[in-house]
Amino acid sequence: MLEGRIVNLSVLEKDDIDFMVECWDDIDFWGEYNPVARQTSKSEWIKDIDNPTDLEKVDELKRFIIQKKDGTRIGIMWHNFIVPYWLMQIACFLVPSERGKGYGAEATQLMVDYLFLSKDIGHIHTVTNVKNKMAQRVLEKVGFRVEGTIRKFHLVGGVWTDYYLLSILREEWKEPKILTKTA
Repeated sequence: MLEGRIVNLSVLEKDDIDFMVECWDDIDFWGEYNPVARQTSKSEWIKDIDNPTDLEKVDELKRFIIQKKDGTRIGIMWHNFIVPYWLMQIACFLVPSERGKGYGAEATQLMVDYLFLSKDIGHIHTVTNVKNKMAQRVLEKVGFRVEGTIRKFHLVGGVWTDYYLLSILREEWKEPKILTKTA
């Protein structure tokens, strides 16, 4: 578990599957700025945890549950290392009722701290819809900078939508900001 001041990140376990299915299958969870994810059954999630695909193994995909300090699950975060390209990417999603409260910024900072402390990487990147100003503010607060625009990157609400590619370099990060303990 990665521990912060107001949230913790715990590696996805079987007892988190009901929460994952609830979020993954909820259109509101993805919000107005993201494509809706492929519907995934509980049995598919369990199979995925028990037997990761070769792609997940190669890309070092790791999913986390974002929890408030009282243990309430409020979101999903993941990182994956895309081996052929030596790219580390992250993504963070919160349940709608918990957005705008600082949880996403802290979860993102925890992940950035953890990845730069534990991996030999030079940068971390992510993407966000160009219209998603809240996500952009969160990422900029953590130290991410816009690298450029990926044109017509995702189909959102039936419209091909541009996304920003953002990154943070190791030398811009320098030291942990939030991570207090890994367990």
